[in-house]
Amino acid sequence: MLMSREKSQVGTTHKGESTNAAHRGGGIRSSDEAAVMAVERRGSPEAVRAARQPRKREERAAQAKPNQIDKWEVWQAYQTVKANKGAAGVDGQSIQEFERDVKNNLYKLWNRMSSGSYQPAAVRRVEIPKGDGGVRPLGIPTLADRVAQTVVKQRLEPIFEALFHNNSYGYRPRKSAQDAVGMARLRCWEREWIVDVDIKGFFDNIDHGLLLKALTRHVPQRWQMLYIERWLKAEVQMPDGQRQARDKGTPQGGVISPLLANVFLHYVFDQWVVREMRNSIRFERYADDIVCHCQTRQQAERLLGRLGKRMRECGLELHPQKTKIAYCGQDDAILRSEAHVSFDFLGFTFRQRKVKREDQYVRGFLPAISAKASKAIRQTINAWDFRCNATLPLKVLCEYWNPKIRGWMTYYAAKGRYGSRLHDVLQHFDYRLARWYALKDRGHCSGNDLRYGQARVTRLRKRHPDLFVHWQWMVKASKFGHASGRAV
Repeated sequence: MLMSREKSQVGTTHKGESTNAAHRGGGIRSSDEAAVMAVERRGSPEAVRAARQPRKREERAAQAKPNQIDKWEVWQAYQTVKANKGAAGVDGQSIQEFERDVKNNLYKLWNRMSSGSYQPAAVRRVEIPKGDGGVRPLGIPTLADRVAQTVVKQRLEPIFEALFHNNSYGYRPRKSAQDAVGMARLRCWEREWIVDVDIKGFFDNIDHGLLLKALTRHVPQRWQMLYIERWLKAEVQMPDGQRQARDKGTPQGGVISPLLANVFLHYVFDQWVVREMRNSIRFERYADDIVCHCQTRQQAERLLGRLGKRMRECGLELHPQKTKIAYCGQDDAILRSEAHVSFDFLGFTFRQRKVKREDQYVRGFLPAISAKASKAIRQTINAWDFRCNATLPLKVLCEYWNPKIRGWMTYYAAKGRYGSRLHDVLQHFDYRLARWYALKDRGHCSGNDLRYGQARVTRLRKRHPDLFVHWQWMVKASKFGHASGRAV
């Protein structure tokens, strides 16, 4: 009913006339005013002065709303959502469709959020295949709901940033997965035992009651708590179209879900470790991926037992196969007797490796790109349809491929990451490039097409070594051995 009322008002608004929003305590709109959600004002000074009068009336009327939300906040939130792109929700509305009437769409969202009548739509569930044969459920809110969540997130993020533990790295400003991997690498040299913690179905099993109790202590305004609770309890539309009610969990894919997950684990894990273990345990946590560093195996076993009990008390469960104790030291006897002498964390496999230090080869416990991440990169390269691009100039393809290759190199080949393991993965790109040349010049090939393509790639690397970002780096890696793995 409310939506139809608003649509009729938008449809009957004439030039120079305001809507009836002012009679309900809402803001006054006019087609003569500057754009409702405009970023900047344009036009002559007379036009700007003429636009200021209805804007002032609108600002006075907005102050009568029960929830004080600035339109500028909604506009900024929309720009953030637009930059992140993303798929459509249950309403099927894409960013392009939302853009066609962006002023009215954002105005309706602001009006509902400000008046307290905002109700989120159901969350569309999408199942993403995992490497182990399972699926990862993602929840995709509608575009309008993502904007609304961004408004609340931008208000709450500074409050919780002052609260979170320094060893929590996931989905936080000025912290990254690189920081977590680097800290884990350093602490593996300091302590010989780790507990690799994996929480089974974490995002789907967050207890709403415990989460809301934790949020109540810090969320300053009642309307923010109201909308968070509505987002948590919003229905889920399954791939077959059926809708299911939700009494626990937060959709992995929602804008505000990572912040809520961090708040939950801050109390369930971070604060608990500090309080119960009295700072005897070091840890890195990136969302629900956790590595704990212990001094002895007995300490690791004691932590694992108490942590399992803690998780059960909070409605969670440790994954029985993926949660394990691993040895990080260099004692050969322990290395031979222990079942786990390596672990995976954020796309890296940590284990003993041979590294060069001061012109000598020594053993070190270092991270390198994991087999799972290597397979994912190869699948991504295979998904780049070289056949469809056979007629495009190579320069155009370089502009598309280079940023992605640079991103892999920045993450997996940083100093201390044993980046030479990425060398083998990127050679797969050169193989696919040779296949591309063989397809492109098939009429000029004589004999083996692939051999012809490999010869073309070899000549190209000699003439233009900076054409692809990984070529010069791969030459250095071959010349100097384990390029970024030698620094211990």
